[in-house]
Amino acid sequence: MDNSDPGQRPVIIFDIQRFSLHDGPGIRTTVFFKGCPLRCAWCQNPESQLHQPQPVFYADRCTLCMTCKTICPENAVLEEKARRIDHSKCTFCGLCATVCPEKSIVMAGRKWTSDELLHEVLKDIDFYKDSKGGVTFSGGEPMLYPGFLKNIARQLKIHGIHVNIETCGVFPMDAMEQILPFTDMIYFDLKHMDTHIHKKFTGCGNTKILKNFSLLSRSFPGLQPRMPVIPGINDTEENIVFLSSFLKKNNHKTIHCLPFHNMGEAKLQRIKTDLSSLEIKSLRPEKCAYIKKMFEKEGMEAVVYD
Repeated sequence: MDNSDPGQRPVIIFDIQRFSLHDGPGIRTTVFFKGCPLRCAWCQNPESQLHQPQPVFYADRCTLCMTCKTICPENAVLEEKARRIDHSKCTFCGLCATVCPEKSIVMAGRKWTSDELLHEVLKDIDFYKDSKGGVTFSGGEPMLYPGFLKNIARQLKIHGIHVNIETCGVFPMDAMEQILPFTDMIYFDLKHMDTHIHKKFTGCGNTKILKNFSLLSRSFPGLQPRMPVIPGINDTEENIVFLSSFLKKNNHKTIHCLPFHNMGEAKLQRIKTDLSSLEIKSLRPEKCAYIKKMFEKEGMEAVVYD
């Protein structure tokens, strides 16, 4: 393998989910890349944010055998039931995960080559063809690895498989243009229209994101805007009016809404992260219906995910 070719270099993937139904048309296999340029306060996959594999501790599986402590070279293992890893000492070497008999410590993420990933996702090719589904690249942010993404997407198209990319919108446009010929859809998240509020809750302003969306709107017909609906943050009438106006200017008539749920907060105790609970309850169905009506009032068709 020629590791000088970006398309052949391994990348870190932390999950592969089969039979996904909300990541594009039909039955899909969703591939989750590790690493993200944003730090969304509501992130549902906080284990995706760091670029390298990292230990995850499941307290409910632990029997306190402390085998992990005997192998840790950094003395980073704590003898506590709820918390096992001292993240100030941990170097992410992963030795603890290799010896844990109950899998209470596992590593989130491992290296995959494009050949390995292609072999894995092709296992479901019959489901893709029967349901008009395909493969979705998510994360994290898959556009952190444009060479790899172009290579794997090109191979999937050779097999006639539908390709979707889910992105936060932070990427070099010239890199995206290299991938577009092998891409059928792009799910593009628009989290907040006010750049200052966007930066407060994601660590990054939205100027580049909005510019990329507008550029793609002119050149790529498979672009689908989405908004994670976060109560008290971006579900205001002002933001929905602003977003609807922006979308219409870019010739879009639909928006996909992803209702917030707080199940991701349980992961915060298991990993090294600077995130903390927003103490927001999951979005109720009646609120979702209200969001849908607000978009419809602005002339937009809103698809609210279950």
